[in-house]
Amino acid sequence: MAHKNLSILIAGESCAVTNLILKGSRAYMTGTYEEGQKPIVNALLSKGHDVTYMRNHDATLSFPSSQEELRTYDVVILSDIGADTLLLHPDTVLRSKVTPNRLTLLEEYVRGGGGLLMIGGYMSFAGLDGMARYANTPLASVLPVLVYPYDDRIETPEGASPQVLDGRHPVTSSLPKKFPAFLGYNKVVAKVDATVLMKIRDDPFLVLGESGQGRTSAFTSDCSPHWATNEFTSSDFYPKLWDALCLWLAGILN
Repeated sequence: MAHKNLSILIAGESCAVTNLILKGSRAYMTGTYEEGQKPIVNALLSKGHDVTYMRNHDATLSFPSSQEELRTYDVVILSDIGADTLLLHPDTVLRSKVTPNRLTLLEEYVRGGGGLLMIGGYMSFAGLDGMARYANTPLASVLPVLVYPYDDRIETPEGASPQVLDGRHPVTSSLPKKFPAFLGYNKVVAKVDATVLMKIRDDPFLVLGESGQGRTSAFTSDCSPHWATNEFTSSDFYPKLWDALCLWLAGILN
């Protein structure tokens, strides 16, 4: 059965890297830039969806600042983008101007019928040293999980394979019984009214929830390397997972 093609906004999945190199008495710096959005963007495009990708540094300025802008999207995906990137507009930080609280706008967007997915990473949920800091934000009230106020990373360099708890749900029905291993994830607690579709070790891995008229989901590891492996991103079920999850978030799959 054909489904509606969705309009999806993905924010995050980029970083600039500065390296300090010491050679004897001399030191110099190099810089690189990296993006991790390609696997999930290509997966969703392959399913016919319209995808807008917003890099972290672009989101600081250009992430939607009104309900009218947010409502142009059926689903918003936050992946490895800290709360401050959305909360602190440069006009506020640098020029002391009043600006919209974009995390409050996202909360209202969900309660009004929008779909929201948070994907794990060093700048998701609580994140590295707690610096993603979503725990005490307005967005925390609509997420299907409770976020710790401190570093929530569980590093599993030996590999940890998630388990599907409900293979009959439309989001997980295309997933294999044996799931590829992940190299880490964010530790969260599922809210009492949430649905845990997958777990990793004894922790929630894929969680669904509803808030007001909208739907939310938490996927607690990466959609691309470094925590995700190539076995996951290159699998034939990879696009099926994100397609089904976004269709559920948009209220099309039940």
